[in-house]
Amino acid sequence: MVEVTGWDCHAHLFGPYAQFPLAADRSYTPPEATEAAYQALLADLGLSHGVLVHPSAYGEDYTLLFHALQAHANLRGVIVAQADTRLDLGSLRGRGVRALRFSHRSGAGGNFAGSASLADLQTLAPRLADAGLHAEIWTDTQVLPEIADALASLPCPVVIDHMAMFSVDDGVDSPGMQTVLRLLGTGRIWMKLCAYRNLQGRDLEAGRPFHEAMVAANPDRVVWGTDWPHLRISPAPRTADLLACLRAWTPDAALQRRILLDNPRALYD
Repeated sequence: MVEVTGWDCHAHLFGPYAQFPLAADRSYTPPEATEAAYQALLADLGLSHGVLVHPSAYGEDYTLLFHALQAHANLRGVIVAQADTRLDLGSLRGRGVRALRFSHRSGAGGNFAGSASLADLQTLAPRLADAGLHAEIWTDTQVLPEIADALASLPCPVVIDHMAMFSVDDGVDSPGMQTVLRLLGTGRIWMKLCAYRNLQGRDLEAGRPFHEAMVAANPDRVVWGTDWPHLRISPAPRTADLLACLRAWTPDAALQRRILLDNPRALYD
């Protein structure tokens, strides 16, 4: 039994590519980020457990993720699957999977090859609930007000990742951020805290007001993730600095424990 000291709730694995090749129709080609490197990162951070999110660059090939979950009792998984998936959802918890991931994003980026849509989520949600799984969605504060009621009405819990891609320029009082805070307050929606991807080159401190607002909205529905290996961010942050920000922005030790330990155990364990 692995002693639980804390959770990183969002990371990705890639490779080694000789053993786990990427999908041919992927939209990006990342550098390798292996199981061994991730376990070393957890040790360096003083964390015991991690949640691996299946990346779209692997399409419907879950071999790497299932291999990692079988090999490491301290890991849980989130996979991407569309409504026509042939996966036996009822068997996934036994394999370490806790959620399916979907995307509904604004702007030219939108959804991309290998992702699953909001429509896929709405179709699969009853099956997720029956299988004891939750949904994870990559969305943003621009479109969240349009889909908030739909998310809150789903029969399974929903986790929003990347802090709903908040806009620093729009601020905490924007309609999108106020929707985030309202959803957290319902207790039906969870949030993954990790601000750096939304800061567009600004100092990490620019993310503090958004972090503090989300934690205050419902401290029992927030977890934290590294987003390692920091795909397509240049320069990539030092992962230890991200954890240091969490501790600085949440100085209360009991609240840190809820975010890093108690909440993720309730969601993933």
